[in-house]
Amino acid sequence: MGIRTMPWNEWIELDSTYPHWQRVRKFRVRTRGHDAVRVLPAREDESVKVQGGEWAAKELVYELAEYLPRRYPSSFRVTRLLDGVPAPSIGGVSLAWGQQQPVQTIEAVETGEKFDLGVLEGLEGIEMGEEAMRITAGLIQEDVALMIEGTDGKYYFQAGAICIPGFWRMRDKIGMTLDDIHISGNVPQFKEKLQTSMDRFFKRMPVDKPVIRNNYFIQTCKPHVAHADSEPRLNVEEECAFEVDPEELGWSESTNGPEDTFLHGHGHAAQPAAYLAPSTLRLRSERQTLRRLPRTGAIVFGIRTYLFKIEELARERGVADRLASAIRSWPEDVGVYKGRKMYRDVLLNYLDECAARDGNIGVQEEERGYPY
Repeated sequence: MGIRTMPWNEWIELDSTYPHWQRVRKFRVRTRGHDAVRVLPAREDESVKVQGGEWAAKELVYELAEYLPRRYPSSFRVTRLLDGVPAPSIGGVSLAWGQQQPVQTIEAVETGEKFDLGVLEGLEGIEMGEEAMRITAGLIQEDVALMIEGTDGKYYFQAGAICIPGFWRMRDKIGMTLDDIHISGNVPQFKEKLQTSMDRFFKRMPVDKPVIRNNYFIQTCKPHVAHADSEPRLNVEEECAFEVDPEELGWSESTNGPEDTFLHGHGHAAQPAAYLAPSTLRLRSERQTLRRLPRTGAIVFGIRTYLFKIEELARERGVADRLASAIRSWPEDVGVYKGRKMYRDVLLNYLDECAARDGNIGVQEEERGYPY
């Protein structure tokens, strides 16, 4: 599984891309609807019973409202309910940390967005849960999936704020068990090497031991073309996906084809683009976190995405050679899963050229006693 212990101060990461990321996420929530934010009701049939995702969604947004201003005090401001005002709770347990009153409003300073958690008290069921997930999407750069245990011991994907998945669609996976999500997505060697250990890990995961892992893919994006009217439009309704998201953060159409006709489990299905070149290739890395919520017991799966231009990475000495070696080392099934055939020749030829350049520079530096 490749997991490691996650320090609590690393649960949510913010960086200088926050305003742009949030613009993309807000656009996706507005234009993709239930493909970006969705909460399922309770499931009760003959085979299994699973709680709906609404209470876990509410618990999550209150956890973030406590965590963010503590971790990033200059980036978030909160107000709290006045003393004596009944505190929002789950199962009779207050949603505040410690002895304070719960958060009433939270503001993201960089974007100026202010969210009133009090609106959740006037909503019920799925409507309440989806509003909680929309607030979550507006606060953090991570996508979030909430996994809830059913009476059969399996974990079900019951709620999500999946705004920038890039390579998969929530509609294809929500409601599925953890196992079915991976099997239907054709994750290499899942049944043979991962299924048993992952099921066991989810069942035993304690509240106080969050974990983290990383993965990476290669994706293509359209070339950037400067236009005279490239300033953001005042009327956001007129914005198009390419204007808001030229790097294809939300959906990698250049790699997977159109989002609405995507065939689940068949990523990298687009024909190699005519503009496929080192300048349009990106390393897409995901920082994935898992933690259990203390009140509902739901597991929060956080996905923090990073995009790096291959040309910029290759300028770092030694990176080109290591990345080329890693891509060549993928087993065939992993190569298929990561779409290596689409970009292999263009990318590896470029990386090899950069690695050769690095080697020549290294020889010259050794001859003159680098760094002196």
